[in-house]
Amino acid sequence: MQNAHTELIESARKKFSRFRELSEQHGEAKAWEIMLEGFPEIQKQRMGPLLALPTLAEAFRQAIPQFNAIGMEMDVVDISNKGIDAVLEVQRICPWLEVCKEYGYDIPCHVICELDMAATRLAFPEMKGEILCRQALGGPVCIFKYERPAKPFAGTDNATT
Repeated sequence: MQNAHTELIESARKKFSRFRELSEQHGEAKAWEIMLEGFPEIQKQRMGPLLALPTLAEAFRQAIPQFNAIGMEMDVVDISNKGIDAVLEVQRICPWLEVCKEYGYDIPCHVICELDMAATRLAFPEMKGEILCRQALGGPVCIFKYERPAKPFAGTDNATT
C-alpha cells in the first residue's frame, strides 16, 4: 500500500508541476487543454471495463480496493432512480491537499478532480459527472456524482433500482 500511495503522490507532483509550467508558458486555459489531451483515452482504458458492468454502483464498488490500496477511503452509494443509473463516490481522504501547496495552489480540485471529470465526460459522453462536496473547501469528504441512462434489465423495459 505504501508503494502505491507514494506513486500516487509522485504522479500528482508531476501533474501539478506540469500544469504550473504550462500555465506560465501558455496561460491557464491553454494549459488545461494541453493537460486534457490524451486523457480521455486513458480514462477509457481505466474505467471502460468497470463501466461495462450493469450498474455504476457495481462498477464503483469494484474500484474500492484500488482506492484503498493508494491510501484513500472510498464509499459508494447507489442513488439510481427513475431510469437513471447513478452513484455517489465518497472519498474520505484527499491525498492531494498538501501536495498542491508545494506548487502554489490553494486547492487541488482544478488540476486533479476537475481534470479527471472532464476526461471522463469526453471518454464516456453518455455519463454525467459532478463534484458535490470538496474537502479542500471545508467539506468533511469529497463527493462525486456520476449518472447515465439506466441499462434495461433482462425481461424489463426500464431499469429502476
